[in-house]
Amino acid sequence: MSTRSKAAPLRHLVRAFAALCMASAAMSAATHALAADKEVTIAYQDMMVPWRYAQQLDEAGKQTGYKVSYRKFGGGGDVIRAMASGNVQIGEAGSSPVAAGLSQGLPIELFWILDNINDAEALVVRNGSGITNVAQLKGKRLGVPFVSTSHFHALLALKQAGLTGSDVKVLNMRPAEIAAAWERGDIDAAYIWNPVLSKVEQSGKVVTTSGKIAAQTGLATFDGFVVNREWAQANPVFMTTFVKILAKGDAAYRANPGEWTGATPQGKAVAAISGGTPDEVAASLALYQFPSPQEQASDKWLSGGKSGGAAKSLLATADFLKEQKTLQATLPDYSVGVTDRYVKAADATK
Repeated sequence: MSTRSKAAPLRHLVRAFAALCMASAAMSAATHALAADKEVTIAYQDMMVPWRYAQQLDEAGKQTGYKVSYRKFGGGGDVIRAMASGNVQIGEAGSSPVAAGLSQGLPIELFWILDNINDAEALVVRNGSGITNVAQLKGKRLGVPFVSTSHFHALLALKQAGLTGSDVKVLNMRPAEIAAAWERGDIDAAYIWNPVLSKVEQSGKVVTTSGKIAAQTGLATFDGFVVNREWAQANPVFMTTFVKILAKGDAAYRANPGEWTGATPQGKAVAAISGGTPDEVAASLALYQFPSPQEQASDKWLSGGKSGGAAKSLLATADFLKEQKTLQATLPDYSVGVTDRYVKAADATK
């Protein structure tokens, strides 16, 4: 993503991805060094998910003996670029940037579904704009982080409404930039996730959500954890332990969501790490779906090869991004970048 307030031309973004892929060789050298030193850098974003509690407690470091460093990024595209440079070994990214990274040939693997986005990402229009549906965005300014899951569904929503990219001024903005632009009145609409979503909703109205778009089109979006493939192969015990930690947090939330509020240690951790406020936590978590390890290990998500849910979603996302000229080429099969081995290993060693 550009750090400028104005959107960079999309072709520059594509060129940047291509250039960064040349740096993938550096990932291999960094992989071997970090495997020897028992160090790992994990990239994260501002989504409100149960994993934040274990992250705050550094459960990964405590249970593995590794030195775990956490770096926050403004979008999945930024995470993928950091992984291409070799500076990050594991990262949170949405299905759209994961599809883009795999399409560019990066040696990454999706190994965990952090969340099914469902209604946690939404298109919001400003109160008083007179906009009541997506078609009325014609001639308006829409802020969205490019190469994100929100970007994918924003473009899909425009297409479903009979609009083209030239009909709407789609601006490339990180979440924090969207919040600032909304406050200034520089944009008419935003497609975004929490904590910024809840902020713009205070003076706006939700027109559609990713859950609704998925139901209408069959093209769902998700956030997941990806890993440098070589690093994972060199650190299988860490990977298995890490997946157990992720699964435990999700299970705790599913079993008792009432314990995840702004008044509890779990909820406070979610708010603190995401950058949101405690009173947003319960409602934000309720917008997502968190698949169990059994679901993740099924063909609904990580298993099933080319016909698996995650692989099909990545292919559909990549094809659409290519159609929108965000990508130059796609893969025939995205299961090459999806693995269930660590979920199954974690389940087998419970």
